[in-house]
Amino acid sequence: MGWLWLAVFGASAMALLALLGVNRALWSFAGAALMLGAAGYAWQGSPTLPGTPAIARDSTPPDDQTITALRDDMLGRFTLDGAYLIASDAMIARGDDRAGVQVLLGGIGKIPASYALWTALGTAYARHDGGQVSPAARFAFEHAHRLAPDSVAPPFFLGLAYVRAGDYAAARPWWARALAIAPPRISYRREIAIRLAILDRLIATQQAGADAR
Repeated sequence: MGWLWLAVFGASAMALLALLGVNRALWSFAGAALMLGAAGYAWQGSPTLPGTPAIARDSTPPDDQTITALRDDMLGRFTLDGAYLIASDAMIARGDDRAGVQVLLGGIGKIPASYALWTALGTAYARHDGGQVSPAARFAFEHAHRLAPDSVAPPFFLGLAYVRAGDYAAARPWWARALAIAPPRISYRREIAIRLAILDRLIATQQAGADAR
């Protein structure tokens, strides 16, 4: 069973890389890490030992180039509010999540009706608050949705925040809504559809594991 679950976790890990939009050039590093883990399990693994509770820690990945490009397609970049997005990205890339949030709040103070800034604020709050969809993050996403109910960005990025928090079931309806309202010929519709399909596979795998227990 240990080897079976190792294979399941490996496949799920690669699916999650695709789901989060990690650049495929980095997949070789992830594959090498999985192979190293498998080798370590083969050498020193002890599947018969009783399990112990794991200690949760923040593993929220930073926005990579693929997700940032997708956000720019949905929200725009060369706009006044886009300048605040770039500045916030720069703060977050330096590891200063709080400053990233403050930049967006400053932008909202200038452009309170910008759904782009409210959407980005939801993502920034989720990152700042330990990788969870905190009440502040949820409020920001919902306000963005109220400002632009026909925009794909608020439901998509709320769904992404839930995926990063590991709550796949909560993420699914938001990605399903994003796909439903995405124009048929828009460039990023296929990206949403692919991520939703991968998410469905992850949910099915998660359910199969729960049923096996």
